[in-house]
Amino acid sequence: MNGRLTVRERIAKRAEKEIKDGDYVNLGIGIPTLVANFISPDKQIILHSENGLLGIGPYPAPEQVDPDLINAGKETVTAVEGASYFSSSDSFAMIRGGHIDLAILGGMEVSRSGDLANWTIPGKMVKGMGGAMDLVHGAKRIVVIMDHVTKANEPKILHACNLPLTGKQVVHRIITDRAVIDVMAEGLLLAEVADGYTIEDIIMATEPPLIISEHVMMNAY
Repeated sequence: MNGRLTVRERIAKRAEKEIKDGDYVNLGIGIPTLVANFISPDKQIILHSENGLLGIGPYPAPEQVDPDLINAGKETVTAVEGASYFSSSDSFAMIRGGHIDLAILGGMEVSRSGDLANWTIPGKMVKGMGGAMDLVHGAKRIVVIMDHVTKANEPKILHACNLPLTGKQVVHRIITDRAVIDVMAEGLLLAEVADGYTIEDIIMATEPPLIISEHVMMNAY
């Protein structure tokens, strides 16, 4: 199955395992939006969007596209039966009120202590920070999904972030194309290694030192 998926899809499929039955979930822009396509039908969950939609469905087929029905990333989406529409102010009240169980966000950099940089690169045009700064402080659990290294093969998991921060000490778990790493008080814990990689590969591609779990799962996804 993994051989038929793109790298981004493999990350999204692994991230789906973080969602528990009954969760209210916010999916960030980029790779996180793909998670909706892998949600198990056995899980009764509600997807939330900052722009005022509770009950997002999977991406639409061409004949289902409604240009007025979009997510926070300006992508067309579908709505499940019973979905609700409301103002963005109400949507952010849900976030700030602590009603979102899980936020799965993209990341540009994550630090050893769980700092996240994911909203801008200096000198480049961006659409805006979206709801990320609210989500990292309002959601009960933050999972960041991203490539393990940059296009220049430089680590994206660092001692300290170089880019402007979205939030400090907010990330609970990092899922990349190579590994699953938990942010702990004592450091970064390597929990899973993806198919095709070794523990040594992950250590070499990560700037801070890693704590290797006694129960690290190899070829986990």
